[in-house]
Amino acid sequence: MGTATMAQALNAALRDALREDERVLVFGEDVGRLGGVFRITDGLTAEFGEHRCFDTPLAESGLVGLAVGLAMGGFRPVVELQFDAFAYPAFEQIASHVAKMRNRTRGRVSLPMVLRIPYGGGIGAVEHHSDSSEAYYAHTPGLKVVTPATVEDAHWLLRDAVRDPDPVVFLEPKKQYWSKQDVDLERRGAPPFGRAAVRRVGRDATLIAYGPAVPVALAAAAEAALDGIELEVVDLRTLVPFDDDTVTASVRRTGRCVVVQEAQGFAGVGAEIAARVQERCFHSLAAPVLRVAGFDIPYPPPKLEHAHLPGVDRVLDAVHRLQYDDEPDTRHLARVSS
Repeated sequence: MGTATMAQALNAALRDALREDERVLVFGEDVGRLGGVFRITDGLTAEFGEHRCFDTPLAESGLVGLAVGLAMGGFRPVVELQFDAFAYPAFEQIASHVAKMRNRTRGRVSLPMVLRIPYGGGIGAVEHHSDSSEAYYAHTPGLKVVTPATVEDAHWLLRDAVRDPDPVVFLEPKKQYWSKQDVDLERRGAPPFGRAAVRRVGRDATLIAYGPAVPVALAAAAEAALDGIELEVVDLRTLVPFDDDTVTASVRRTGRCVVVQEAQGFAGVGAEIAARVQERCFHSLAAPVLRVAGFDIPYPPPKLEHAHLPGVDRVLDAVHRLQYDDEPDTRHLARVSS
């Protein structure tokens, strides 16, 4: 047991995977000698050599294509695509080949590979460094899509992803790289792959969140408790596979639901979640399912991202609308801004 950041937990997961299986390879832009832009691969080249952890050219499509060939040849590549929007040049490879290989070969060829993508905002970065691109991958059949929200989950979900026989898009919320937690990385306490986690128990409404939105949901639940409102917080952990059982059980208990996501709202993952909840929990719902999301605009300049990203006040406003009427609740704003 000790204190670790999410970055350290991811580094430990990669180190353990490289030790455990000689077929595991880690590569990407600046992951070798530099240790990655966020230092997630720090020290791996020194320990395992340049044949196991190595730098690649600035050509995302090429390095994902390389990973496809290596996976077909029996290796387990772990590719770092340096920033969320930097992955777009590789999207044709991902959608046309990575996601389809098992189906194309009628199950004869699988691609056990992981695409690590730092994603989301909150770090004051410029354009192309703060996208929330999860909907592209979740909408692509054949991909598993993972996004941890805690230090412990970052470690164990990455270990699960490397062992998985199919391709996994592993979305790392970059603003949480420096979050800390007391964890035992030698003993698993995290739920199994594909299962959501109830991070806070409540009775009045369910907040469903994932990745960078989970701390926001938890902060909103803590704020709501000051007014006697008990909110349950469900952390999805994996978007694909989606844990309908945990989500449905929570919403049926509380009768109300708000989906919180950092990405823009239109046609996002939150829309799919809202539809699934509405279909499965219709007779238990006391109010419509609401969504709190980023605005439907390209990611704004750094000085404006605080207004773009969903915060505690917007979540609490949605909760108030669920319980009372369509009028915004302003009682909490003084506390949130103080």
